[in-house]
Amino acid sequence: MKRLLIVGAGGHGRSVAEAVLDSGGYVVVGFLDDSFPELKQVWDVPVLGKVADMAQLRSVADCAVVTFGNNLLRQRVTAGLRAAGFLLATVLHQRAIVSPTAVIGDGSAIMAGAIIGTGARLGDGVIVNCAAVVDHHCHVGDFGHLGVNAAMAGGSVLGATAWMQAGSVLGCGVKIEAGRVLEPGEAVRS
Repeated sequence: MKRLLIVGAGGHGRSVAEAVLDSGGYVVVGFLDDSFPELKQVWDVPVLGKVADMAQLRSVADCAVVTFGNNLLRQRVTAGLRAAGFLLATVLHQRAIVSPTAVIGDGSAIMAGAIIGTGARLGDGVIVNCAAVVDHHCHVGDFGHLGVNAAMAGGSVLGATAWMQAGSVLGCGVKIEAGRVLEPGEAVRS
């Protein structure tokens, strides 16, 4: 099994770690988090250093995933990991439903109860949180983020680094520009 480094030991980082531990696809060797050295471990998994220490830890892990909810920060740290030679892990919770025709980019996290439909395309570093839906033929740009229970109807597009907060909805075929933030419960119709 590949050795995984999780960058970020907050709530989403811990959720991603649980998904990894449940699936058995990787061995979690540790976290990186800027609360180190005060935070020394999460459960029985060590916090190995701060985010800036990533290049020094290349020998302890084969791959990494960035778990910050902030899309621009996740993008920047992911670029640093790539530059340091890490492969990017994609984490699929075993209770997510993912179409075999969907394409999911490197470094993405698909959480419990999420549904990824037929022909959906997700870029690198995407988060699809618990119970979120990316319906058939939708596209999520690099480092896009769907919050809990957010939904994209068929053929809709979420631009790069855009964020659909909890419960927000895109109607069929709606396109959201890069970097936009939808408020909780906001609906965008065509």
